[in-house]
Amino acid sequence: MTVRLKSFRNLRIKLLIFLAVLGPGIITANVDNDAGGIYTYSVAGAKYGFSLLWTLIPITIALIIVQEMVGRMGVVTGKGLADLIREEYGFRTTFILMVLLIICNFGNTVSEFAGLASGVSIFHMSRFVAVPLGAIFVWLLVVKGSYRYVEKAFMAACVIYLAYPVSCFLAHPDWKGSLFSMGKVSFQGSAGYLYMTIGLVGTTIAPWMQFYLQSAVVEKGVKIKEYLYSRLDVIVGCIITDVVAFFIIVACAATIYVSGHREIKDAADAAMALRPLAGPAAAALFAVGLVNASLFSACILPLSTAYCVCEGLGVESGINKRFGEAPAFYWLYTSLIFLGALAVVFLSEDQQVPIILLSQVANGVLLPFVVIFMLQLTNREDLMGPYKNGRAFNIIAWATCIVMIVLTAMLALTSFLPGKMPT
Repeated sequence: MTVRLKSFRNLRIKLLIFLAVLGPGIITANVDNDAGGIYTYSVAGAKYGFSLLWTLIPITIALIIVQEMVGRMGVVTGKGLADLIREEYGFRTTFILMVLLIICNFGNTVSEFAGLASGVSIFHMSRFVAVPLGAIFVWLLVVKGSYRYVEKAFMAACVIYLAYPVSCFLAHPDWKGSLFSMGKVSFQGSAGYLYMTIGLVGTTIAPWMQFYLQSAVVEKGVKIKEYLYSRLDVIVGCIITDVVAFFIIVACAATIYVSGHREIKDAADAAMALRPLAGPAAAALFAVGLVNASLFSACILPLSTAYCVCEGLGVESGINKRFGEAPAFYWLYTSLIFLGALAVVFLSEDQQVPIILLSQVANGVLLPFVVIFMLQLTNREDLMGPYKNGRAFNIIAWATCIVMIVLTAMLALTSFLPGKMPT
């Protein structure tokens, strides 16, 4: 009886530690299912049915490897990624990375507010009302809240992603066929299929994620003794985000693909297409998920930029600091939100496209450099000690890096080709 009681207490202690550490990994991975990601997964299901589901397995493995490295660096060094790059590679290199990141994340912020406008249009709400209100909400959430308060709000937003599995179940898909496709590697020779495959990778692993996750781990104050729990947080987050992606693809494959009318211009189109095929409840849930994802990402993307730039410049940053204590951090956050919302309110969709397109190309340029810096830093024994990358991990990590470099380069190039779907 004593042994059982002791075992139960140990399990309870471990669970409490995990819950205390929980947050950065799950939040970062879930934000990856933003408006652009939801659109990409929707198009994958609408145009190609179940045939692209197999890509989610290698994508999840790659995401876990990349995210685990920055999470581990944050725990061991107690510094953000931009901070380490500045210290190890100098201000000039860091400055170039910061400029590229600002371009990437501004375009991504525009796409999030565009996703919000698209999502609320299903509920007959004007973008001229929804976008300013959304901008004010995300600004107040971060500027007026502490890190713990903001993290709780972000975790609550993660729960709303359950709208997609429920929406998928309402669509009554062929579960046996979808699960079979997960384990079957298949290729099609068309340029569209290749582009879609590249898009799935590009929308899942982005530069901002690496900077935000490491900064969030540092600000949360995760210690080395809690490292295994932090790693579990990262792994769980990566799995959850791609499970959500699975349900989005399956829902669209079971309805839009089967119907034969497979063209959708945005994620809201996917929700509208679900209405006659899977019922109004499925469409409403899909739209709610889109609005939630857009607001959630509109918080995180400017926040990750503010963290990164301030760390790179060596100035104060962090949600736990007040506006007067970290003015550069909060003014940059404010500017990105204000300008991103303004672009969606006053520019037409056609005028927004070049901004979003430029951010995609900047993502493609920036990501390989960020991953290479990460690999070099995580192999430094003087920096990481016993927590540096092992041989087996390095083989997998470098292979992942090479594949990501090739795919992101292809994604950047194909972004300029006419007649392709944006990702």
